[in-house]
Amino acid sequence: MGFWIFMLIMDLLIPITMIGFGRQFMKNAPSKINPVFGYRTSMSMKNKDTWEFAHKFCGKIWYACGLVMLPITVIPMFFVIGKSEDYIGVIGGIICGVQLVPLIGSFFPTEMALRKNFDKNGEKR
Repeated sequence: MGFWIFMLIMDLLIPITMIGFGRQFMKNAPSKINPVFGYRTSMSMKNKDTWEFAHKFCGKIWYACGLVMLPITVIPMFFVIGKSEDYIGVIGGIICGVQLVPLIGSFFPTEMALRKNFDKNGEKR
């Protein structure tokens, strides 16, 4: 049972992180444009407007995806209670792999929205 709890906690890290950062980014982007923390692409770092827009947009995606992923994470884990550690680990790994799709995939709609709302120099259209 101990390994199952450990794996559940590990699998919950991605959706909880997405909810937390998504919520924070929807309210406000990191105060300074920086190459270390936040949604960092060449387009999002053009100026303060693109920086804030990208964080707000990506924050909404992360928040919504995190909320959807919570039950998608927890429900399958209930089906592996009492199974071997190997089986629990495989299922947990699959869940993490599935969670990476919206985590990384949020890049595409955010970049498309940036390009739709700003020109290549970061000026609002």
